[in-house]
This record gives sequence, structure tokens and C-alpha cells, in this order.
Amino acid sequence: MASLHIVLVEPEIPQNTGNIARTCAVTGAALHLIGPMGFTPDDKKLRHAGLDYWQYLTLTYYDNLDDFFGKNQGNFFFFSTKAQNIHSDLSYPDNCYLFFGKESAGLPEALLYQHPEACVRIPMMDGARSLNLSNSVAIGAFEVLRQWGYPQLSCKGELRSYDWAAAKTRMPHSEYL
Repeated sequence: MASLHIVLVEPEIPQNTGNIARTCAVTGAALHLIGPMGFTPDDKKLRHAGLDYWQYLTLTYYDNLDDFFGKNQGNFFFFSTKAQNIHSDLSYPDNCYLFFGKESAGLPEALLYQHPEACVRIPMMDGARSLNLSNSVAIGAFEVLRQWGYPQLSCKGELRSYDWAAAKTRMPHSEYL
């Protein structure tokens, strides 16, 4: 399977990080948390937001950005409202790392300035500050996975009480339209 990495730089809100952990778990993406963080790894809100998905997650902690860059190599993409490139206009190769900054300030501008071609923006209305961090991660991750053809992800679901094949041959009931 291709390698996708989600990198959170100094996350502040445990619920967002828990939601992102769940997104990583169901997509097979590894999660990298770079400190300092606004919570501890045993925070109840963090654990609750991630529900029972923690066992499916590859999670690594780092003290700071220097610690991270000293231990990782790959293709880095930096998501920011300050970026000039649209996230869906770039191609994401295997072993890519999607970086997201803390909720209150985003990624450090010096980091963005050093990598202008790898900075990407999710389009939104003028005047809007930003999307929620966990929503931004989901949008970024699923754009990468869409480009890759959703490797090893289940793309069809089944009903519990009905059969899809039978439903295709029946006329829908008007009360459910």
C-alpha cells in the first residue's frame, strides 16, 4: 500500500486531534504529532474523540520540527490558508506527508516561505478565516487517496437488513423519496 502521512504541528485542541486520528485509522495514514501540544497524549477528550480506533493507528510523537525532519524523508506538502496553490491541482506521490498547523495560527510562515511550491490551500470564501483542522485533514487525505484510486480501501458497503441486488430490481416506495 502507498504511504500517506498526516503531520500535525503543535496541535492545540484534543478533540480535533482525536478526530484526525480516527480519519488516519480508517484510511491507513500514519499520524505524526509535533510538539509542543496543547494537551497530553492521555487526555480524555483526545481518547474519546478517537473512539476505539487507536489500535488501528500508526502514531509517532516528536519534540519539535527539527526532531521530525531529522527522522523523516519524503514528499512534503504544507496546507495553509496563506498558500498560493490549490490542493487538488497538485499530484501527490507515494510516501507523502501532509502538514497542518495549530488551530490558532497555522504552520510557521518561515516553513511555508522555504517551500512555496509545496504549499497548498483548500479553496474557501474570501473573508473566512479557515476550515476546522480535522475537516481540512480529511479533505487533504481524501484528495490524495482519490488520486491514488483509494488503495486497499473498501469502496462498497452493504445494508444490514436488505440486499442491494434486490433493491436494484424494485421500484422505490414513494414514502422514502
